[in-house]
Amino acid sequence: MATLEDRILGEKLDYYCSSSEDEDESTPRVPEEKAPPEVKLREGGSVNTGPKGVLRDWQRYKQLQSEKREEQERERLALIKKLSITCRPSSEEPQVAEQPSPQQEAPPQEEEDDFLREYMRKRMLEMMAQISNRPTFGNLIQLEDGQAFLDAVDREKTGVTIVVHIYAQGVAGCEAMNGCLRCLAEEYPQVKFCIVEASAAGMSRHFERKGVPALLVYKNGSLIGNFVRLTDEFGDDFFAVDVESFLVEHGFLPDHSLTPAAGKRAESPGDDDDDDDT
Repeated sequence: MATLEDRILGEKLDYYCSSSEDEDESTPRVPEEKAPPEVKLREGGSVNTGPKGVLRDWQRYKQLQSEKREEQERERLALIKKLSITCRPSSEEPQVAEQPSPQQEAPPQEEEDDFLREYMRKRMLEMMAQISNRPTFGNLIQLEDGQAFLDAVDREKTGVTIVVHIYAQGVAGCEAMNGCLRCLAEEYPQVKFCIVEASAAGMSRHFERKGVPALLVYKNGSLIGNFVRLTDEFGDDFFAVDVESFLVEHGFLPDHSLTPAAGKRAESPGDDDDDDDT
């Protein structure tokens, strides 16, 4: 479709007349001869007619046909190669060493648990053997004064845990603590349990009223635990199992539930003698 600009230019060309044409209106006009239509050339520059044009067209046709056959041959070879790879028999496939699956590599959970239990048992026996070389006590030790207190801590062998109870006369919680420590001293003979009166150790009267019962825990000459006014924790009346759980929870006593039977026998060598006597 012609645009508005084409229409305007076309009307100007159709209706435009020169001044000379107006002057010579009487003279007849000779119609102009139209140029012959262009002959369209095909690709390659040949004309549709003539022997040379026909020969060129035939050569071009054969060339295209040859290129098409080559392309089809390449596609056919690629397809054959692909099929030969996907359809290769198992005998021709490269032999790959069978590798165990992750389930086969990983040992069963039961075997891992057995291994850990055995390792813990042996490790516990080693620890108990080391403990068996330490001195045994088995009773609650009364310290008479501050110097005895210092000697009990500083002169003890390496690796021995020392639990000292500072008490005051007439305090209900202190009496209960002394009774509990007597029981624990028999149950844990490798731990040194001591008691000392606050006034004999040189403590102030304020500490006697507000700080007792107090437990101090030492090891290798160093203070590793310090608990004052334990009646806030236990009340005025409590039992040995309460104090035991408290010390086990803080890591000052070994947990008997994790100790194998052989370790318990090593920890309490006097039990077998008692059984033999009976």
